[in-house]
Amino acid sequence: MTKPAAPRSLSDEALSDLLGGRQFGTLASVKRSGHPHLTTMMYTWDPESRTARFSTTADRVKVGHLRRNPRAALHVQGGNVWSFAVAEGEAEVSEPTTVPGDEIGRELLGMIPQGARPEDEAAFLEQLVAERRVVIRLKVDRLYGTALDIDG
Repeated sequence: MTKPAAPRSLSDEALSDLLGGRQFGTLASVKRSGHPHLTTMMYTWDPESRTARFSTTADRVKVGHLRRNPRAALHVQGGNVWSFAVAEGEAEVSEPTTVPGDEIGRELLGMIPQGARPEDEAAFLEQLVAERRVVIRLKVDRLYGTALDIDG
C-alpha cells in the first residue's frame, strides 16, 4: 500500500526564496479586539535584512493596528495550494513622505522593480506625498511553511 504524501517543512533558504519569488501576500495585523485583520498586499522581500516592505497610505486601518500593536505576519502562497510561507515579526510604520524625493519617498520608489519605474520620477514622488504614502517594514524573526509534493 502506498503511503499518502505528507507535507514537508521548508528550510529557511527555501522559505526566503518563496517570499522573494512572489509579489503578493496576505498581511495579518491585530485589531483592538485581538482578532486578526487580513489584507492582500503587494510587497518586496529583502533576504539580507529579512524585511518585507509594503507601500500603503497613512489613513489605512492596518496602519493604526500596526502602530498600536506591531506584531504582524505575512502569508504567501507557494506554487500550489499545499505550499506556503509565513513570515512573522514586528512591523514599523514610517512617517508619511512629506517632501517629493525625501528619504521615505526614495524608499518607496526603490520598492518598484527597475523595469516598472515611472518615466516621470518627479511627478511620481509628488503623487506619493499627495497620497500620504508610508512604508511598512516587517522585520522578520520567524519563518515557517510547508510544501506537499504531489502531482495534480
